[in-house]
Amino acid sequence: MKSAVFYGKHDVRIEESKMPEVGVKDVLIRVKACGICGTDVHIFEGDKGAADTNPPCILGHEFAGIVEKVGAEVKTVKEGDRVCVDPNILCGECYYCREAIGHFCEHMTGIGTSVDGGFAEYCAVPESQVYHLADTTTFEEGAMTEPLACCLHGIDMCEITPSSVVVVIGGGMIGLLMVQLAKLCGARRVVLLEPVEGKREVGIKMGADLAIDPIKEDVKAVLAANGIHRVNTVIECVGNPKTIAQAIDLAGKKSVVMMFGLTKPDETVEIKPFEVFQKEVVLKASFVNPYTQQRALDLINDRKVDVSSMICECCGLEKLPDILGSAELRRKGKYIITP
Repeated sequence: MKSAVFYGKHDVRIEESKMPEVGVKDVLIRVKACGICGTDVHIFEGDKGAADTNPPCILGHEFAGIVEKVGAEVKTVKEGDRVCVDPNILCGECYYCREAIGHFCEHMTGIGTSVDGGFAEYCAVPESQVYHLADTTTFEEGAMTEPLACCLHGIDMCEITPSSVVVVIGGGMIGLLMVQLAKLCGARRVVLLEPVEGKREVGIKMGADLAIDPIKEDVKAVLAANGIHRVNTVIECVGNPKTIAQAIDLAGKKSVVMMFGLTKPDETVEIKPFEVFQKEVVLKASFVNPYTQQRALDLINDRKVDVSSMICECCGLEKLPDILGSAELRRKGKYIITP
């Protein structure tokens, strides 16, 4: 089968690989769509992902497709089913799994990180990781289930109420998902900070009440001019030390700052503890997608969240190395690989 194999930093090769073996409890999926995630970029750059990566391996953990074959003991899935995948396989036996915080599993297996994933024509996964798509949900939309599931975990931690004012920093795919989820949570006002005009326009279409260019405009002045004097929640979706510091600066008294964007492992953020103390800011972070995959898929299947408008291009495996290596290309939006 054709696949994109990761051999190490800046080294992804399009080549023929052996078909995956299908165990008695496994499902073989013919991959129809696989999203390029920020985690894939971090791994491509030589950094650590959510789970350990052991090259050579096939990356890609946001994917959907058609069931090609099932193992002898598989009961809930059949050939021809349209499905998506939760890539995080928990052991169920370690301390964290038994404490019901399995996303910290000490023996987590990551499909597309520690074992072969969806940047290939076929991928075999355990039956437990498979979720059914609605007939009206496209494979490209199904591939967006995993990132939406991660966002749901983060939004759950943000303590948003109907009176909340929420600021989302970054209008990429994650930021646009957060805008929609904040509105679904009932936030009174949702503000998007994004320097690219086209992304600000998409943010408004997706429910943002206000979109500000943080480079050309005085953010605090614009907020005040629009009657916003206290920000209850700031969701940072860029993963940059400067925007994390900006999130703390914008946060109002008795607020929550969600550091959702993924920084490089060795990056640090300058924080003024007195400012945090004075405002009683609660700093939070969100790790992967514990038990939120079905909720995310329900929102997509029921058309409660728009995941299609942020997809800029669907392309073949051959273009994957170029996209992983080009920040300029990735700034255009979400890319979906169609093996």
